[in-house]
Amino acid sequence: MTDPKRQFTVTFLPSNKSSKVQPNETLITAARKVGLHINASCGGAGVCGKCAVIVEQGDVEDGNSEKISSEEFLQGRRQACTSIIKEDVTVRIPEESGRQKGGLGTEIPLRHHARMHIFNIDELRQEGIFDPPVEKLCLQLKEPAPHDNRADVGRLIQELGDQLGKHRMVAGLPVMRKIRAALREKDFLTTVTLELPVNNKSKSHILNIQPGKWNHRNFGLAVDIGTTTVYGVLVDLNNGTILAKDSCYNPQMSYGEDVIARIIYAEKPKGLAMMQELVVDAINTLITNMLNNATPPEDKEHGGISRDEINSITIAANTTMTHLLLQLEPDNIRRSPYVPVSTFFPPLRATDLNLNLPEHCTALLYPAISSYVGGDIVAGVMGSGMYRTDQLTLFIDIGTNAEIVIGNKEWLACAACSAGPAFEGGGITHGMRAVEGAISDFSLNPDTLEPMNVTEGNKAPLGICGSGLLIIVATLFEYGVINQSGKFNDINCPHIREGRSGMEYVLAWKDECAADHDIVLNEVDIDNFIRAKAAIFAGVSTLLDQVGLQVGDLQQIILAGGFGSYIDLDSAMTVGLLPEVNPEKIIYVGNGSLMGAWMSELSNHIRKDVVQVVRKMTSFELSEVAAFKDHYVASIFLPHTDSGLFPKTEQRKAQRTIKSTM
Repeated sequence: MTDPKRQFTVTFLPSNKSSKVQPNETLITAARKVGLHINASCGGAGVCGKCAVIVEQGDVEDGNSEKISSEEFLQGRRQACTSIIKEDVTVRIPEESGRQKGGLGTEIPLRHHARMHIFNIDELRQEGIFDPPVEKLCLQLKEPAPHDNRADVGRLIQELGDQLGKHRMVAGLPVMRKIRAALREKDFLTTVTLELPVNNKSKSHILNIQPGKWNHRNFGLAVDIGTTTVYGVLVDLNNGTILAKDSCYNPQMSYGEDVIARIIYAEKPKGLAMMQELVVDAINTLITNMLNNATPPEDKEHGGISRDEINSITIAANTTMTHLLLQLEPDNIRRSPYVPVSTFFPPLRATDLNLNLPEHCTALLYPAISSYVGGDIVAGVMGSGMYRTDQLTLFIDIGTNAEIVIGNKEWLACAACSAGPAFEGGGITHGMRAVEGAISDFSLNPDTLEPMNVTEGNKAPLGICGSGLLIIVATLFEYGVINQSGKFNDINCPHIREGRSGMEYVLAWKDECAADHDIVLNEVDIDNFIRAKAAIFAGVSTLLDQVGLQVGDLQQIILAGGFGSYIDLDSAMTVGLLPEVNPEKIIYVGNGSLMGAWMSELSNHIRKDVVQVVRKMTSFELSEVAAFKDHYVASIFLPHTDSGLFPKTEQRKAQRTIKSTM
């Protein structure tokens, strides 16, 4: 019997990090303890097979499963989430099972032919809405005298009102504690930091007071908390310039790659606190990195930016990520009738969220629409300018969940559908994120059907990322290698063979790869992809039906999100992911959520607009709309059961010739 008091040492390669664990803990738990990530798409349920590791010394118990072949088992492969530690072991995390950083900021390839919308600060100035929600003002106050012995706080508030016409101001206890010394240090020359109200009925809050002239230094942060990635930018609020930016993977991924898995974990004892701690630690790391790497403002006297000079942070995230950040119980988000704790969030002190920021720093969170249309989508609508245009617009944020918004400045309707993880490499045999070695582009020799793979970083192939998967499926379909159902046609080609999961196409042989196996795309992978693209197309079709419109009525389509920013338009239309429209109508906005958060840091006017936008946005629950199922079933083909919706695809297919034997 194992001594319950004994600890075992687990050494992970290639990082050489060691973890001390109690008996009966799993390998994936040991890895988490030392900050190592092992892919666990299923949240550690033991069903996805993504967490395979190699036990090089020692042994573990119950590591075998249907996801590990007998040959792989003999080679030491084990599933980290089901492998119980009974002794000291040395474990190697293969590249395809770990988390590599890279590809997060990759520019859109030249092969894409859509317009890229780039946020221009001058647009805010031209519209007269460049007005950051946190303002710094330098004042020369009158010094006290026998005939003027007003209290320090009253003196400050009255001077603000007299000089600037600002009324209904409030000074909190932190400012009261600082004001006496701050006023007298520089002979009543002082700088105050104000949080401006979103409407005339609200009060302005005095956040901070500093002795002397500091109004030329006013900095803020914008953060997007994605299910997969956390992004941040450091902004000069006086001129809108980005001084630094950084990104990292969301460490909550180790507990499940989708929001449902994380909600389930948050329901466990101390699970919610763990989820909040993980994402806060990630944001704090980004803040530290950005402050260290920031381009200093042109201020020789004061130099670099200190943490105490950060006056506001705007955060955009989906509804679940927002709940986890605020430690609001997310349980009912996943249960009908899908009721979140809140969709609106008041301004908070950043320190209340455990963010490593000064006490006076205010945190502003984007409101959500519903359980599955969150603040990240509202931020994208605001950042893209969709809510201010006359053009009838379709906005799609494509990821594990796809959020869809249709409308213009007069009206807006939205819906969300679950596409699954295929577009981010999940649920695909050799799927991975867009990091070095991921196949991201692909073409075929029309005579031999030999593949040509293009990988991120031009490294040896390691797997297939979402954008590569799209192009591969579209190309195989266009050349007649696979049929409308995603099944392989009977073609004489050495790259097509029978595999463990049915017929498959070998993209790269083992001796060509960085992985220790052939990289393939099989019929199960293609089926997962088709279901994902079908959910999105069905969502678009259903929402159009609900508002009485057709694809031809759309004047522009805005694509957002990590995967949405890397879509090849021809491929997306070939497979029926996007409706077949003139590519000139399509615009990429990249990370719309971060763009919206950044713009809100620079425009209090946008903060005011957000409330109205949320209130006029009609949300449709697709699972309650009978037509959605019909649209979905019709879309589970390449590109669709109604080929008349995709005439250009049919024309291109007719022009392709392949050598085949039937």
